[in-house]
Amino acid sequence: MSWDLMFISEHDFIKHVQLTIQQYGDKLAAFDLRKFNSNIVDPIKLIFDKTVYRYSWDEIIKNEIFRQRDKSNNNDIGYFHQRLFQYVAGCTVPLAGWDVIFTNENGVLLPDGDKVKTVYVEMKNKHNTMNSASSGKTYMKMQGQLLSDDDCACLLVEAIAKKSQNITWMVSVDGTKQKHRRIRRVSMDEFYKLVTGQDDAFYQMCMILPSVIENVVEKAAPGVVPQDTVIDELKQIADNENGSFALALYMLGFGSYNGFHYR
Repeated sequence: MSWDLMFISEHDFIKHVQLTIQQYGDKLAAFDLRKFNSNIVDPIKLIFDKTVYRYSWDEIIKNEIFRQRDKSNNNDIGYFHQRLFQYVAGCTVPLAGWDVIFTNENGVLLPDGDKVKTVYVEMKNKHNTMNSASSGKTYMKMQGQLLSDDDCACLLVEAIAKKSQNITWMVSVDGTKQKHRRIRRVSMDEFYKLVTGQDDAFYQMCMILPSVIENVVEKAAPGVVPQDTVIDELKQIADNENGSFALALYMLGFGSYNGFHYR
């Protein structure tokens, strides 16, 4: 396979995907029935969902396992977005302070014509993950950086923005609207463009990512891919309950309730 990404080597990109998958950590552990029901699932909701959405029992259980795993996966994807830039020329990923710092001795050109030497980045996964207090705090941090370095810009970079953009970021701080042309709100595609000089760099990364993930997972040790046993264990309970999978589910939440008991 030819390697089409000009801003990162094949070796570094594969390594980064491997490290991102490792971040999943405990979430890669197989789900048995005890783990599945550790916070007590809602059997009635599962039965409604199965029937209304026309899922099979296998599908509804797999969906619930996915939901439980997915609750904390956004942090792992944040790791992917942020730390990829440690392999990109001109970028550093500090241990604290800023998510990414990009420096170009020849200057970084901003949309309004300003040119700065350094760009400081706060990175968010989605455009709606910051409340007003968090936005105000981040904005004041950026204002402080501009006061200490008059040859810089500060960017709020959003992996999933409402649209492709590189605009002045306006926020309300203590009830007052604030904006500065070098404090900007930028979608991930525009940030890739800024640091690589390639208009469709983010698109090119997205196009190659699925096959790289697939290859990494295929080559991983067997334990990396979880072998969940929840469905088999529920089917065994169902066999003991005259073949009633619904009753097996009820036993998870209502096993100590009147009328519910193992035969």
